[in-house]
Amino acid sequence: MALTVLCVTFVVLLLLGLPVAFAIGLSCLATFAVESVPLATAFQTMISGMNVFSFLAIPFFIFSGELMLHGGIADKIVDFARSLVGHWRGGLGLANVVASTLFGGVSGSPVADTSAMGGVLIPIMKREGYSADYAVNVTTHASLSGALMPTSHNMIIYAFAAQGAAGTIGEQVIKGVSIGDLMFAGLVPVFWIMTCMLIAAYWQAVRYGFPKRADGTSLIEKFPGWGAVVRYFVASVPGLLVVVIILFCVMAGVATATEAAAIAVTYSLLLTALIYRTLTRQKLLKALARASKTTGVVLLLIGVSNMLRWQMAYLEIPETIETALLNTTQMPWLMLLYINIIQIVLGIFLDMAAHILITTPLFLPLAIQMGVGPVQFGMMLLLNCALGLVHPPVGTVQFVGCAIANISIGQATRTAWPYYLAIFVAINLVTYVPGFSTWLPSLIAGHPVL
Repeated sequence: MALTVLCVTFVVLLLLGLPVAFAIGLSCLATFAVESVPLATAFQTMISGMNVFSFLAIPFFIFSGELMLHGGIADKIVDFARSLVGHWRGGLGLANVVASTLFGGVSGSPVADTSAMGGVLIPIMKREGYSADYAVNVTTHASLSGALMPTSHNMIIYAFAAQGAAGTIGEQVIKGVSIGDLMFAGLVPVFWIMTCMLIAAYWQAVRYGFPKRADGTSLIEKFPGWGAVVRYFVASVPGLLVVVIILFCVMAGVATATEAAAIAVTYSLLLTALIYRTLTRQKLLKALARASKTTGVVLLLIGVSNMLRWQMAYLEIPETIETALLNTTQMPWLMLLYINIIQIVLGIFLDMAAHILITTPLFLPLAIQMGVGPVQFGMMLLLNCALGLVHPPVGTVQFVGCAIANISIGQATRTAWPYYLAIFVAINLVTYVPGFSTWLPSLIAGHPVL
């Protein structure tokens, strides 16, 4: 009965258009009432879910990204990317891919990345002979790299959700997951995604003749020269250094992830206010307001998701799902395929924070049984979550891009399949080739990382 109330209430509230956080919270409260559990328990569970010291990294990373967004870092990255590949066929689209990937490392957020790069590049691309749907798809899909970058607050959320992971793979004992390992694990997949996005953007540009004038003739920029490339690169380096600083602090052991995030905020303030001198009082207040709003939404999702995790444990839902999947197949490759399919479907409807917190305790123990460690599974999960950000009907990132370009999500989706294919390939590589995500952290740590 309680499980029926939980599921039905959640689905009905989602269909009524209620935000995911409120749908989760209200469905949990309804289930608590049916079970005659004191509501005080529900609220204690919610507060305890948010009252975690490591979550201090979340507002720091979000604020650092907002400072970079409003401090003019995006413009310098765009100039560098455009000077490097802007003279190729579809050059502005290729520059968009490079710039969005680089800024994803600075902001750590696909939504912020799309807002920054899309706000700058989508209008320019439309003006200079590119279709609106091409401009949107290039921007939004390249922005997904922000979910796997060291500045991603979603990595912090996953590390918390996976802290109870335990088991044995081969002779290696699994106990929790290192945030440092996660930060390095995402770098190779991000490079692969950028490469695939460049191929897809170039192929579409050749196929449709982008860029082209109104009369259909080709329009391609001239190469500005390597001197200009070097100048633009030097101008963008200070902004890109935030990623290096975070990785160095964590790798060298001089700071925890939370402390590294605080250092990133300090560096971002000094860079935008004193070096670039682009951070005005108005921009600072806007960055503070947006960071506060985003942090509030994320922490609310974390709190209600902890309520849901309590309910699932109480109702023994993880054990039921695990038994059902194990009864379906014992083949690891097929089990991982099932997990990915379920994750992709859930990613369409759930926010990243809620998705991570809900599904990690469901599928991580099962993945460990199949020989997939928490670092590799984390990359699988983050990629599946990222795909949901550009897939209708929700598609938060795609919605932002389409709003900037003033087109419908349906119009953008019709030509998005090459970019979906790139993400699908990356998901399968992470799933079935462990070294794809674990090689670099193993090299850095000096011992096998799973």
